[in-house]
Amino acid sequence: MPRTTFGKTTTQDKPYAIYKSTDGWEWRVLKTYKHKDNEHDYSRWFVAATSPLMHGGSFEMGDTYAREVLQTGYLVEATPEWEALYGAHDDEAAMFLRHQSLGLNQ
Repeated sequence: MPRTTFGKTTTQDKPYAIYKSTDGWEWRVLKTYKHKDNEHDYSRWFVAATSPLMHGGSFEMGDTYAREVLQTGYLVEATPEWEALYGAHDDEAAMFLRHQSLGLNQ
């Protein structure tokens, strides 16, 4: 089994996956350190993240716990390889988040 399928760091513009939360957070997965089958509660992902607290929608890069992203975010975009391993994105959740960003979910 490979150490990880996503061990090569990619760019913020071409992440392996994008997760968003209903309260304005966004995580762009740029690298994982373990294969999905070996991940645990303290497994880390290298991400570019933004939140409503960030100035002008800028991103900060760093490690975060994979479980926090998976528990609070919805997968809205991913590479085919990511979807094959972690599951496909949720079209309904993605549509809700897109409408929210446009102010249509009032």
